[in-house]
Amino acid sequence: MTLSVLIVDDDDTVRDTLVDYFEATGCTARAAATATAGRQLAAEHAPDVVLLDLRLPDADGLRALEALRADDPELAVIVLTGFADVRTAVQAMQRGAADVLEKPVDLEALTAAVERAAERGRLRQEVAVLRARARADEGGVPALAPTFEELIDLAARNGDAPVLLQGETGTGKGFVARQIHERSNRRTSPFVEINCASLSPAFFESELFGHERGAFTDARQAKRGLLEVAGEGTVFLDEIAELAPDVQPRLLKVLEDHAFRRLGGTTTLRSRARVIVATHQPLADAVEARRFRADLYYRLQVLTLTLPPLRARPEEILPLATAFLPRGTSLTPGAQRALLAYRWPGNIRELRNTLWRAAILAGQAPIESAQLGLPADGPDAASRRPSPSTSASTDRAGSAAARPTGEPSAMASTRDAIRPLDAVERDAIQSALRATGGNRSLTARLLGIARSTLVEKMRRYQLSADQDDR
Repeated sequence: MTLSVLIVDDDDTVRDTLVDYFEATGCTARAAATATAGRQLAAEHAPDVVLLDLRLPDADGLRALEALRADDPELAVIVLTGFADVRTAVQAMQRGAADVLEKPVDLEALTAAVERAAERGRLRQEVAVLRARARADEGGVPALAPTFEELIDLAARNGDAPVLLQGETGTGKGFVARQIHERSNRRTSPFVEINCASLSPAFFESELFGHERGAFTDARQAKRGLLEVAGEGTVFLDEIAELAPDVQPRLLKVLEDHAFRRLGGTTTLRSRARVIVATHQPLADAVEARRFRADLYYRLQVLTLTLPPLRARPEEILPLATAFLPRGTSLTPGAQRALLAYRWPGNIRELRNTLWRAAILAGQAPIESAQLGLPADGPDAASRRPSPSTSASTDRAGSAAARPTGEPSAMASTRDAIRPLDAVERDAIQSALRATGGNRSLTARLLGIARSTLVEKMRRYQLSADQDDR
């Protein structure tokens, strides 16, 4: 497909040079010297990409950008400026610019930026079609956005474009990244992930790019990085906003040139993997704070999916709860009401962990609301949530802790509820093993103990896992 490019610049030399260059590459190129003329040409010819100078004789470039985007919200606009700074770049991005390039611009870099912007525009148009289809399906009722399932499918179909996932902690960004991989044509290749906040810059580079023998003190043998391990699969970089500044240029090179070198190596390797990144904070804020490179941000946000918090989608709480519960476990009506009444500040992760704890406490019986341990007086009481042990004791013995210890009825009811501590611990471990399918590492994490402690207790209680760790 032939690309159509519109150049809006008051410099005659720049306009003529860029028109000649893009026409020589097979594109359709038009030019305008003012913001007014550029806006008119954009309305008449609907270009794929507009190259917009920030200094124009009849209008400020940022205002011209807003006008172009107001006429066509899906139009891809690349801002060209000889006065680039971080603040200007962020303002341009906030107004919808696809990229910001500083003059004099390298023509190869400009070509790559135009191709990226055109690809992004095509994705936006596809999203617009999904919106229109959703409105039609709903009998004319306005639809704010396509369903998230449709966006995941869209990201999966466009299997080469980077994907940026944004959302609060616990909203399921890792799950969505894996879903995009599983639905794409890369599904038969590995899905590998790394947390950018959990490793020092040197260890992160070693994990991502690999290293040669002797690259650093402990490098006794060569190691393949995740880019090599992934092959034609997917590399998921979580907490990308925490990526060390020293590493950011190397990641940008991988995205731009699909090439990298191992630490201590001289051979250039090709990367065929797709990159998906996630962050719990808007990357634009990190750019404005000068903690994240603007050019890397532009490259990553080809397709951005923002995951809404769980409190914004209450209709999903019970279906998710059903999916998280161990097989054979159910919720009482009271427990269902408690799940729906809570605001879930920890999102999906908090919901999953809450249900796992409750399933252990309930054993084989349906889960009661008290076993969830959710505050009874609304989300502001989350800090006063009872611990699992407190929930269990009050569930079995009522408010025994509040009764006088010498009261016969309290002693009788408590005595009936008490079981030997070893028996309670054994049942809790057995229920946790059942809930995790026998995965010892996950069971230890769920119970809040070390894996070695779990293994020792399993040996003491003569418990066995149904499967090995995965």
